[in-house]
Amino acid sequence: MGASAPNEVWCLDFCFDYCLNGTKLKVLAVFDEHTRECLALEAATSFKSLRVLGSLFESPGAPQNFRSDNGSEFVSRSLAVFLSRSGTQSRFIKSGSPWQNGLAESFVSRLRAELLDVEVFHNLADAQVKLALFRRFYNEQLPHSSLGYMTPAQAVLSCRKDYS
Repeated sequence: MGASAPNEVWCLDFCFDYCLNGTKLKVLAVFDEHTRECLALEAATSFKSLRVLGSLFESPGAPQNFRSDNGSEFVSRSLAVFLSRSGTQSRFIKSGSPWQNGLAESFVSRLRAELLDVEVFHNLADAQVKLALFRRFYNEQLPHSSLGYMTPAQAVLSCRKDYS
């Protein structure tokens, strides 16, 4: 069952790619289940999930629930403490059941098809720029049937009007 309001459920997932210079990239995607807004699309060679999440929890604020798989980045003690202090509940999907995080899986599939499989990244900085541009396109220009053909940015604005 999907989220019924913004910040109710955030979905997270990782995917991997390579740069021409041989650098292995780890890409973290974070988005709001209700608005479909991509909150973060970060590339690095390794991740400290608390760094990325810490800045996101400041604005737009901590989600009620945090849905992810059972990857090592998501089951760490430091992340569990951080989430607990933020009032956020972890909602891990069952191992081997990616459909339980279907929205994140769908987003990563679209990211792979529309960016990772068609663009060449020369280095980490190039990947970061191209991911930022894709995130902006996804949020501001790509209408979603699940949002009544609004973009995620339009859905966010609509929710602000509805909840204010």
